[in-house]
Amino acid sequence: MSVLTRDEAQTRAGLLDVHRYTIELDLTTGDEVFDSRTLIRFSARADGDTFVEIRPAELRSVTLDGQPLDPEALDGNRLPLKNLTAGEHELRVHAHMRYSRTGEGMHRFTDPTDGETYVYTQLFLDDVQRVYAAFDQPDLKAVFELSVKAPRGWTVLANGVTEHTGDGLWKAAPTPLISTYLVAVAAGPWHSVRTEHRGLPFGLHCRRSLAPYLDTDADELLDVTRACFDRYHEKFDEPYPFDSYDQAFVPEFNAGAMENPGLVTFRDEFVYRSAVTDTERQTRATVVAHEMAHMWFGDLVTLTWWDDIWLNESFAEYMGYQTLTEATRFTDTWTDFGVNRKAWGYDADQRPSTHPVAPEAVDDTASALLNFDGISYAKGASALRQLVTWLGEKDFLAGINTHFSRHKFANATLADFIDSLAGATDRDVHAWADAWLRTTGVDTLSPHLAPGENGTCALTVDRAGSRPHRIAVGLYDRDLGDDGGHLLLRERLHLDLPQTGAHPIGKRPALLLLNDGDLSYAKVRFDPESFETVRKDLSGLPEPLTRAVVWNALRDAVRDGELAPTAYLETARAHLPLETDLAIVQGVLAFAATYITDRYVTPEERPAALATLSELCRDLMRRTEDGDHPGLRLIAVRHRIDAAAHPDTIAAWLADGTVPGGPELDPELRWRVLARLAVLGATDEAAIAAELERDPSATGQEGAARCRAALPDPDAKAKAWQAMFATDELSNYLFAATAEGFWQPEQADLVREYVPRYYEDAVAVAARRGPAIAVAAGRAFPAHAVDAENLRLGEQCLSDADPIPALRRKLADQLDDLARALRVRQGREIQGG
Repeated sequence: MSVLTRDEAQTRAGLLDVHRYTIELDLTTGDEVFDSRTLIRFSARADGDTFVEIRPAELRSVTLDGQPLDPEALDGNRLPLKNLTAGEHELRVHAHMRYSRTGEGMHRFTDPTDGETYVYTQLFLDDVQRVYAAFDQPDLKAVFELSVKAPRGWTVLANGVTEHTGDGLWKAAPTPLISTYLVAVAAGPWHSVRTEHRGLPFGLHCRRSLAPYLDTDADELLDVTRACFDRYHEKFDEPYPFDSYDQAFVPEFNAGAMENPGLVTFRDEFVYRSAVTDTERQTRATVVAHEMAHMWFGDLVTLTWWDDIWLNESFAEYMGYQTLTEATRFTDTWTDFGVNRKAWGYDADQRPSTHPVAPEAVDDTASALLNFDGISYAKGASALRQLVTWLGEKDFLAGINTHFSRHKFANATLADFIDSLAGATDRDVHAWADAWLRTTGVDTLSPHLAPGENGTCALTVDRAGSRPHRIAVGLYDRDLGDDGGHLLLRERLHLDLPQTGAHPIGKRPALLLLNDGDLSYAKVRFDPESFETVRKDLSGLPEPLTRAVVWNALRDAVRDGELAPTAYLETARAHLPLETDLAIVQGVLAFAATYITDRYVTPEERPAALATLSELCRDLMRRTEDGDHPGLRLIAVRHRIDAAAHPDTIAAWLADGTVPGGPELDPELRWRVLARLAVLGATDEAAIAAELERDPSATGQEGAARCRAALPDPDAKAKAWQAMFATDELSNYLFAATAEGFWQPEQADLVREYVPRYYEDAVAVAARRGPAIAVAAGRAFPAHAVDAENLRLGEQCLSDADPIPALRRKLADQLDDLARALRVRQGREIQGG
């Protein structure tokens, strides 16, 4: 298959104007293929040659202006259109297309709970070609008319309002001008909750087997949807540009969600079958707000080429968090962003694969796909938050609305956007964009306090990096009337960096915190006295966002080899039991479990680290025995299960169906316990099969795959490996679940022989099955094997094996994390160690 290059896209855009697609899909032709007929009306501005893209199972016929073209002329995914003359043209393409099991193109899923089948499209970034013939680039927008023939009893959803005209035929209202990758279809026996808001039909849709769970949460989901919809109309001058707003929760979805106009698709794990924390509900609400922001950022105004993907994702990320905070009960979203999303950005930006938020050029679609990462999302959103801090929200929104007005239903570039902002302010937005959007890496800010007269001092901030920052500096004193370690905010200074001179701050505070409020994107360090205050009194800081900044700083210090991993665990043991913010508790425990106990401490140190983590979870559980903090207790129970070094306690929980004092074990907790018992060798295939009979759902199938792969048995490991890398039968979700179970630090000796096999087999399966499985194979990396030999094998693979781009990027990132873990283990001279 040929990937589209930027130069090719520019040439084709200069030649063609695409007016309308009329697409007919027949979903009644069997389990393997569906029928696709496409009529494209377009015009050529001059005589010339071009091509249209399609990836069929069988190309049945092609006609151009009524004249047949040879289907055998199809070269990979490109059908040549030669000797076009200037003027109007009609291209008709008839093909049989394959269904997908990897979440690419038209994904087909049969629900193991009830046997019902569902299909849906995921056409981003260039998977349009798996469903219909297209001039597949974002700047050739067109009107789309869609009709779908579906089996009896199915409902068809699409970008516009759909109507059943009889005999299983559904027609969707024509769209406004949109890009090819935004076309969407979801068909099946959906369970639907429908309403209206501001004259528009709104809908929620899921598999029938999830109906009770969607019904339980429908009011919450619709309340968030309406609140964000109304708030965006207060912010934006342009009204919502489509005729309806459906949200479909679909199975085995590769992303969190996709911003198809009028039909947003979400992974259906967001329809909660088991207990979740309020922070997890907030995360779901943030995704709702993020995707709705895309109706303007990405759908109404679309990037011209994929180098400006940040114009979609960074804006939706920023607007999602900010608007949710303003419009709903979820008012602490930036704390969650700081602890979880921002760490994703910091990590990505310190790897060799880093790139600017707005790269100078993305040469082709394969390269573009690699940039959907923590930089395009979290760093970009952080940069925008800094821009709003520097520019002011009034001028920022004025520039945004100018941008929408100038480019609605069209395409735009970074230069267009900066010009729109520049017209709303006297500030030099172009220079800001060069400094923030065209550079890579994370600046590090370090405070220096110089003593002055009468016990005062002055602050100088050392900036390792090149970006300007507008930050708040928190000065905190101990509450002398309280012996509980509380800290009081004396003052927040506002500084512009680089400084022109030292800033007087009065007497030395107990804690000086740079970037208090998390308004900029930078790592921060502590002066020695402030570090000791953090170690002793972190939980005494009054605001969760402030504590999030501190926890991030400690996380960065561990990753940079400046703080011992065990010191981080000790700080968590001291202060997390007193924490009230669930996002912080979850973020700290996740880092401790994923990185510290599994990678950063040595195998000899790991039992003690797990014991500390278990004791911390016991402390949290003791604190929540009164039942007043169910979310906090749920987090503690989950992590105590995962950290269990002995099976007796959690096996008793599984046998009793409950944790003493609650909660009862719902399906998620039962599978979690069983997976840990499998790792510890305290369960078997019979128990897994019995649990699967109890929960035969899609989630249960994944749980069983995870547990079977985790069994410390050579035959179980061999079967799991065969399923992942040899049979090509696993869906994307079952592949990922099997991979999650396979590698376990406790089983390093058992799986040692698979470490060198991984590289050859991952390269092969990625080449056979494509980018989605390549990403899953990258996640199957043996991260537990923190040793020089694993690093050597991986580097040799990158050098010699030529993995496809999606896998190459995943391997490069995993190997960089592995090298970092090795450095942390080397025990350099570290603060607090």
